[in-house]
Amino acid sequence: MKLKRTHNCGELTNNNNGETVRLSGWVENYRDHGGVAFIDLNDRWGTTQIVFHPDIAGEHHKIAHTLRSQDVISIEGKVSARPEGMANARLGTGEIEVYISDFELLNKSKTPPFEINHSGETNQEVLLKHRYLDLRSRKMQKNLIFRSELTNKIRNYFNDQQFVEIETPILTRATPEGARDYLVPSRTNPGKFFALPQSPQLFKQALMVSGYDRYFQIARCFRDEDLRADRQPEFTQVDIEMSFVDQEDVMSVTEGLMAGLMKDMFSKDLTLPLPRITYDQSMLEYGCDAPDLRFGLKIKDLSDVFVNTGFSVFKNAVKNGGAVRSINLKGAAEKLSRKDLDDMTPFAARFKAKGVAWIKMTAEGPQSPIVKFFSEEESAELYKRMEAETGDVLIFLADKEEVVCQSLAALRLDLGKKLGLIDENELNFTWVVDFPMFGKDHKARPTSLHHPFTAPKTEDLDRMEDDVFDVKTNAYDLVLNGCELGGGSIRIHRKDVQERVFRILGIDEEEARDKFGFLLDSLDYGAPPHGGLALGLDRMAMLFLKTPSLRDVIAFPKTQKATCMMTEAPGNVEEEQMEELFIASTVEDEE
Repeated sequence: MKLKRTHNCGELTNNNNGETVRLSGWVENYRDHGGVAFIDLNDRWGTTQIVFHPDIAGEHHKIAHTLRSQDVISIEGKVSARPEGMANARLGTGEIEVYISDFELLNKSKTPPFEINHSGETNQEVLLKHRYLDLRSRKMQKNLIFRSELTNKIRNYFNDQQFVEIETPILTRATPEGARDYLVPSRTNPGKFFALPQSPQLFKQALMVSGYDRYFQIARCFRDEDLRADRQPEFTQVDIEMSFVDQEDVMSVTEGLMAGLMKDMFSKDLTLPLPRITYDQSMLEYGCDAPDLRFGLKIKDLSDVFVNTGFSVFKNAVKNGGAVRSINLKGAAEKLSRKDLDDMTPFAARFKAKGVAWIKMTAEGPQSPIVKFFSEEESAELYKRMEAETGDVLIFLADKEEVVCQSLAALRLDLGKKLGLIDENELNFTWVVDFPMFGKDHKARPTSLHHPFTAPKTEDLDRMEDDVFDVKTNAYDLVLNGCELGGGSIRIHRKDVQERVFRILGIDEEEARDKFGFLLDSLDYGAPPHGGLALGLDRMAMLFLKTPSLRDVIAFPKTQKATCMMTEAPGNVEEEQMEELFIASTVEDEE
């Protein structure tokens, strides 16, 4: 390559007028205007218009018409201000163009399977198969450069806060953390397996025992679980842990990070401390533990109103331990048709709900098939509780509490979008706190709602065994626009408490020793009180950029079936390699 760059394709302005420069990049398009050829030359910094004028380019002018999209070229030429009225305000370099005097073709390109910067209608499989081309697009380069800047600002913040960056192992031991592990067979230890970490949880707690006090890591994590738009099998999290702290300390450090990011990257001031809502309140008013607070439509409980109602659907739900809850769609009577109201039932059926009841508040009075079943007292209390006015629409769910919560949470979000209540430009942060320590499995046995190392609140220690499902924890989730951005907790630092938790979870001493032996041992050697948090870096970038999928902020993502279209991974391996690892496949080869 004889022509080396003096500038990139995004930095030339009128200040460079008259200079001889050298640029390299990819041809985006070719245009011929009466014998003068124009080419847009791209690199990741921008686009510069190149002019092949026959009186200046000489023999190189003949080459211009052979160039096609994505050919790689290097040029030398003189910067010239564009004629008056010909500037392109959409380009940072739109005031100038470069008249070529020397040229080198570095590489020809085949015709791409899609237009690099206009791939909106292209099949996702084609984009992922040719990911190296999709990544060349301005959108993807903008996204990944943003992510790089985001990562650097996060790293700088924690360095300034006296955190120590420490890497933890990728090859580790399988531990139960809520998802399936990816396993790696050990050649040198036949029949045994490493696991890829779902998180650095045990290691960062060990680092607190080791006295590092403030740890952070941009950590790679792996979970073998079903995928969706905001989930990938391998992901990156901002992982922190701190010693001699309480919940407020961890949350305060995290809020400082968010405030700094908002200021530096969006020129927005974040009011601190961030709002807080308890888990119980969130589940009651929003039906989920990651509420979108950019709009209202709070859920209200009406179970006590309909204990003895003549409407059997409501009455039986309460009698069987379920709930009756409602949302007031303020002023929606003219916006929602009868079909819109009826369509709510099949929508909620996805969450196992049997139906959605409704009342439309009109000038002539409440209209609904169900109002005839209510007594005067029930109706009066209902409309008072729901603050119902003419023009409102009340919707109701009556079922098991879990079904009611899931259905109304989804309906609330769907209706918030349909009714235009959500400001898509808003970034709304909130903390959800005071989580229960234990949930229930399918046999109603205690399970860890977060993980088994989460500390109970001090005031609940003495009743852990007796009122197990009422025990609260010092756990906290940071929610952004209805998505969990990250979460953490104060950890158990006393061995006796950790052993009690294992017993409640049905983990006997032998199993605890087998799976968590080094952690239990470390708690015997002066473990300090400690706590931490993990933030999803991929999800953070996705939400900040307002993109619909994690694939838009990850260079080489997997499909919904956890495959890589570009490399065709996972793939088959040779039988000889399998034998070296002392494993055999039980899957028969397809004919």
